[in-house]
Amino acid sequence: MYKLYSMQRSGNSYKVRLALAFLGVPYHAVEVDILRGESRTPDFLAKNPSGQVPLLEVEEGRYLAESNAILWYVAIGTALAPDSAIERAEALQWMFFEQHALEPNIGAAYFWLSLVKGGRDLQTHALDDWMERGYAALQVMENHLRTHDFFAAGQLTIADIALYAYTHVADRCDFDLTTFPSIRGWLRRIEQQPGFADMDGSAAPPGNAAAGIAAGI
Repeated sequence: MYKLYSMQRSGNSYKVRLALAFLGVPYHAVEVDILRGESRTPDFLAKNPSGQVPLLEVEEGRYLAESNAILWYVAIGTALAPDSAIERAEALQWMFFEQHALEPNIGAAYFWLSLVKGGRDLQTHALDDWMERGYAALQVMENHLRTHDFFAAGQLTIADIALYAYTHVADRCDFDLTTFPSIRGWLRRIEQQPGFADMDGSAAPPGNAAAGIAAGI
């Protein structure tokens, strides 16, 4: 069984938990509070020298870091990872976009404005840049979703999971999604997928697609 070191309120950690929920894969969760320095202890740094979560123990003593790398690892052989070379590349394209355009702006705003006490005052110099670049990223997503239900392969993939994690909390850190109807529709589609689980761990309404996703159906 996998052992997942994660933080409940971390968007990057949530990506992995959501993928495992969709796949119906059991795992042992270890909560690591980065705000209390729990990812900077000698024991944790021995597992992951970058001192970040999520971290997946794939077998005894072997660890995999970086949320999107973990997504690919757990999704290989399932419908969450496209089969064709071009569709896999398209999924990767959007996952790279998430890491360079979405996470550094909306993810950073979420961390400082929603998780860190007094974070708004500490980051007043960065807010305008986060908002400008975050809205630009949302517009790119909106433009794509006007003509697509999902981001790659015409179905739910790990590209959607990667992008969902911070987009769905954008309204908690000053971003207004009312002018992005296609994004809001896409968020609802993700949340209606059988196997979906909220960031707090709550399951979606009953439905059993997890086995089908795991089998590649």
